[in-house]
Amino acid sequence: MTDASTATPKTNARPPRRPQLDMADQLKQLQAGTGTDAGADAPASSQPAEQAEQASRPPRQKNPGGDGGRGGRGGRGQRPQQPRQQQQQQKSQAQAQPARPQRKVHPALERLFALYPKLFGARFVPLKLGVYDELLARHPEDFKAEDLKVAMGLHARSTRYLEAVAAGLARHDLDGNALDPVAPEHVHHAILELHRRRMQRNNGEDLRPQLVTRIAKAIEASGLDREAYAVLVRSRDANANAVVDEALADLAQQAAKREALLRAFEASGRSEQEFAEMYGMERAEVTRTLQRVRDDQKKAQAAAEAAEAAAVAAEAAAAAGATAEAVAVAVAPSAEEAPAELSEPSQPSEPAPTSN
Repeated sequence: MTDASTATPKTNARPPRRPQLDMADQLKQLQAGTGTDAGADAPASSQPAEQAEQASRPPRQKNPGGDGGRGGRGGRGQRPQQPRQQQQQQKSQAQAQPARPQRKVHPALERLFALYPKLFGARFVPLKLGVYDELLARHPEDFKAEDLKVAMGLHARSTRYLEAVAAGLARHDLDGNALDPVAPEHVHHAILELHRRRMQRNNGEDLRPQLVTRIAKAIEASGLDREAYAVLVRSRDANANAVVDEALADLAQQAAKREALLRAFEASGRSEQEFAEMYGMERAEVTRTLQRVRDDQKKAQAAAEAAEAAAVAAEAAAAAGATAEAVAVAVAPSAEEAPAELSEPSQPSEPAPTSN
């Protein structure tokens, strides 16, 4: 057995590893030149220096290169600069498009705003019917008839004025006094016109549900029953009529639900608070719904009584007219029934013969 002291040493054994220094110590040794065996450790010490230098360098700009717009080595790690290019293209297109000229206000409208700022100013309100003639009568020197007609037409067709009409606001006179509310048919037509303009601005967007909801609110605010409103606003436009029918169907469904709630409440024999807790509803909502049903029933009963009274009055008037005509016919003499002394002139009678 060979002694350990006489064993042949291994010549290819690696030298022991030097202790690893952190980056800061390595930089200090490089700057001071105090490292041990600087010539032998040059490759080892240069690698941390290169890493430190690379870490201190700013990141390289990634520019799209060849090979289908891929940059760097093999096109890895590159993102196309499409958002910035799209923004630049949109900006250039916006600059290329001519600016829309600002619409000039009609001189008569400017004068109306100066005279009546509360009516033709920032807030538009529906104007009373016949205001055109009243303006001409009040300001004959300020307006010409044709200019005022054009200005009033522009004002009445503006979107802001149509919004005021569609909201059902009261009409106003030139002194700013509120008069009667806008007629239901005028409110209806204003709503349809506003919907048509929104459809032109928002092409492809489904605005029909909003229109149906607004028509339904207009029907409830009109004070008319559903059938009377339908007769009032019915037109030759099939689409508009279909919207009205849909709104009427929605209102009928809501009324049926309210009536069912009233029947359930009356059958329960409970108070409103207990009924609300039983169905998981708010007390205020139950009270409001029940009151709404009772009011609707009173209105329907009053309308039925008024219609019945009108029918009775019409029948009485027709009967009275027929009786008067019959009496007139009976009293007036006909030519055939006239007395002989009235129909033919009397002939002088011959003298009677005398006897001798």
